[in-house]
Amino acid sequence: MSRTDAILQRLTALYPKFMDLQLDRELRLLEELGRPQDHLPPVIHVAGTNGKGSTIAYLRAFLEAAGKRVHVFTSPHLVRFNERIRLAGKLVGSRRLNAMLERVEAVNAGRPITQFEITTSAALLLFAETPADYLLLEVGLGGTYDSTNIIDHPLGVVIAPVDLDHQAYLGNTVAKIAVSKAGILKRGSPAVIGRQRDDGLDTIERAAARLKITPFVQGRDYDGYPSDGRLAYQDEDGLLDLPPPALIGPHQYDNAALAIAAVRHFKLPVNDRQLAAGLRAVSWPARMQPLKGRLRDLLGRGHELWLDGGHNAHGAAALARSLEEMNAARPAPLVLIVGMMNTRAPADFLEPFRAMAPKVLTLTIPGEQNAHPAAYIAAEGAKAGFDAKPYRALVTALHDAAAVKHARVVICGSLYLGGYVLARNGTPPD
Repeated sequence: MSRTDAILQRLTALYPKFMDLQLDRELRLLEELGRPQDHLPPVIHVAGTNGKGSTIAYLRAFLEAAGKRVHVFTSPHLVRFNERIRLAGKLVGSRRLNAMLERVEAVNAGRPITQFEITTSAALLLFAETPADYLLLEVGLGGTYDSTNIIDHPLGVVIAPVDLDHQAYLGNTVAKIAVSKAGILKRGSPAVIGRQRDDGLDTIERAAARLKITPFVQGRDYDGYPSDGRLAYQDEDGLLDLPPPALIGPHQYDNAALAIAAVRHFKLPVNDRQLAAGLRAVSWPARMQPLKGRLRDLLGRGHELWLDGGHNAHGAAALARSLEEMNAARPAPLVLIVGMMNTRAPADFLEPFRAMAPKVLTLTIPGEQNAHPAAYIAAEGAKAGFDAKPYRALVTALHDAAAVKHARVVICGSLYLGGYVLARNGTPPD
């Protein structure tokens, strides 16, 4: 166990309950730490069900192409906790991270607080003490009572698409979930909204109206779409002809457009040439990521290996659209290697792939006590009409996938599985 993992284990023991959405514990700790949230560079706060991380990746790429130093806070991590905190462009080093976690742990003095609350507090202190031009801050869960929702006056707010996820905590309809996401809106801070379902958008717009905000909405005030192999972006200021996003999938045009709209609406110092450079340079691990390395080598010639962290029905639909486009360009039999957490329904995740008749190989995500057993995922898949079989190990599943000639193999279903795969492949995020 690393020193970081040992510290995190101690912090988890302070409040073993997995989720308890409120801000009182964290606000008390932040007061004792000198209110680091008041000493941050300009903050862009990002919420949503899907696309938050990709949108932040685009924003970071655009700002760095413009020569800006950018802090980033995202969750969860894939392989190492350090991935959650990027200081002025670089992942936080383990020595500095450990020192800060222990400093905040000492100030907390053993009082009950969730791990996410105390680690968010440590991240905010790191951001406050490290010079940078901007902070891109991703909501962990929901919005209103999320630990990141302690910024009184963000430079801007972004709400990516809202859909069903974490219903046990946020509500069982898109409208109810959108209430929580809209909780990050702040009076006086401009807001850019990604493509939404009607019930979600209605909720967000009502919340914005109460704060006297006029949101900038995708599909109404701006949009982005593929055009002759390029990205066409259009808003009230005109039309941009840009390179296609480096991130793969038709949904990435929406994510890129959302980030471009934020640049323009928040009046960030990024020009069109720098937007183009950012679109070419952007990267975001485990999002329709082609894998090379030791795991790919197990498949042999003629096979493709991809990794995607999409973990809910909305994410599965986006992945399915990507695969349909790929299949139109080069048909190939589809093999899905699926591992999922027990907060998700396997049949709902698999449904968007039905027309592609995939072979489904299921795994229990190693090291995750809240993962669905492979046998359960396979049974639910079979009940829904899929050719599904459980496996004990990733290597065994890949061996059987290799028997499907010229297959397109996609490992998917969970970011936790994505992290395990990147570690096993020897290709963790930088």
